[in-house]
Amino acid sequence: MSVDTTLPAAGQNAARETLEDYTLRFAPRSYRRWRPAVVATTALGGIAYLADFSIGAGIGLTYGTVNALAAILVAATIIFTTGLPLAYFAARYNLDLDLITRGSGFGYYGSVLTSVIFGGFTFIFFATEGAIMAQGLEVGLGVPLWLGYLITTLIVIPLVIYGMKALSTMQVWTTPIWLLLMIGPLGYLVAVDPGSVGEWLAFTGSEGGGLNPAAVMLGAGVALSLMAQIGEQIDYLRFMPPRTERNKRSWWASVLLAGPGWVLFGAVKQATGAFLAFFIAGVAGAAATEPVQQFLGIYELFLPAALAVPLVVVLVVISQVKINVTNAYSGSLTWTNSFTRVTRRYPGRNVFVLANLAVALVLMEADMFAFLNSVLSFYANTAIAWVVTVAADIAINKYVLRISPRRPEFRRGMLHAVNPVGVLSFLASAGISIAMYFGAFGPAVAPYSPIAAVLIALVATPLLAVLTRGRYYLRRTDDGIAEPRFDADGTPVDTRYTCRVCAQEYERPDVLASARGGVICSLCLTTDRTGEHVLPATC
Repeated sequence: MSVDTTLPAAGQNAARETLEDYTLRFAPRSYRRWRPAVVATTALGGIAYLADFSIGAGIGLTYGTVNALAAILVAATIIFTTGLPLAYFAARYNLDLDLITRGSGFGYYGSVLTSVIFGGFTFIFFATEGAIMAQGLEVGLGVPLWLGYLITTLIVIPLVIYGMKALSTMQVWTTPIWLLLMIGPLGYLVAVDPGSVGEWLAFTGSEGGGLNPAAVMLGAGVALSLMAQIGEQIDYLRFMPPRTERNKRSWWASVLLAGPGWVLFGAVKQATGAFLAFFIAGVAGAAATEPVQQFLGIYELFLPAALAVPLVVVLVVISQVKINVTNAYSGSLTWTNSFTRVTRRYPGRNVFVLANLAVALVLMEADMFAFLNSVLSFYANTAIAWVVTVAADIAINKYVLRISPRRPEFRRGMLHAVNPVGVLSFLASAGISIAMYFGAFGPAVAPYSPIAAVLIALVATPLLAVLTRGRYYLRRTDDGIAEPRFDADGTPVDTRYTCRVCAQEYERPDVLASARGGVICSLCLTTDRTGEHVLPATC
């Protein structure tokens, strides 16, 4: 078939370059050959990060153990509940979170707003994890911090460039080593000094006392900043195989565990971080919030320093590489996605791999780790507003009110540019909660800004859907192809169609009719600068 030359070569290159990981597009069945358990293991490899230990340590040392545990529980409950519908949608329909967001209340261009939020999450946490790895290299090998920051940035580039195939192999093979190095010393500590657990539970912290709702909410606000982690889990979950009668148990178990279930592991790590910080605070002082010092203090209890230090370095390097390849990978996807939609030009995902890493390196050199909790407390409000808005649209507007279209839509021309349901809900939730955080409504309510962000998004999303009568979800209801995109069970159809622009074959959910005749794939339509292939509106 001849290639349509009405689109620039960039559009054709975009189609070819994104076939490895189906950047910016639906992940086809022909590519999704991994078993559910392999996808889940790969996704969970990204939660090997050590920042949870630092977050838990900061909360525990400040507010005391009881308040810290309550804060972690509150945050974990909210994150799990809101992450469930997103993870299900990603695994069922094989879309990343940006594609889901487009059709779940934000519109084709409206979701660029949330892509920026998620992109910020990826380089903030890359910088956080990179700083921890640099601390490990400094302690174990004497590498200066500035050089350690550079090493942690450069080391992930080869893995990220090669995409899902390389990432899945790396995550699966390193997980057993990571678990042994992580769990072994903790088990030893509890076994030899069980009394330390009781002392830790009675610890009141520098600003503590008994159970205090304000302290719990302040601590939960820090932990809730991790809500956007579901976006990184989804970047792997979109490669789940179709759900069938034969695999439905393992499919659901994998989705629950690797989707919202990531927070269960995260909560355990945060609580452990609070415990380790308490245990070594008298020795390490202010450095007790640094995971490197936490594990070094435990390892040195039963190993000579000559062995303890290298093992800590290995643990830190494995942990940080496992998460930072995910941060860099997800960041490159979301920045590429936004840039391509806005400019209709595709510069290549690897350009944004390097750009994302450059920003993270600047943050590390600026010592962002020193004020991590302050950054996360502020960032939490925007992350919560986004995730809860999308989750509410899926769970309430799609399945309860049936106003939002049940099946996902992400293609240009099928969606309105902006949907006020998601955009206004997000802005109201983020704006009001951030104002609360900075004391606009008085100091008494400031600690409750994360909960306010949850409630505002949860109420505003269905309310706006009702008020607008769902008029701004779909620009068209027919994509011009007779065959449905989903079969009777709701599984994406795998019939292949040839794109008139790039001459590549794509499965049914990723194509639609061109206004010039024939079929066009979603990404070639995205890079159509003339708009001549976009179907006219019918609603």
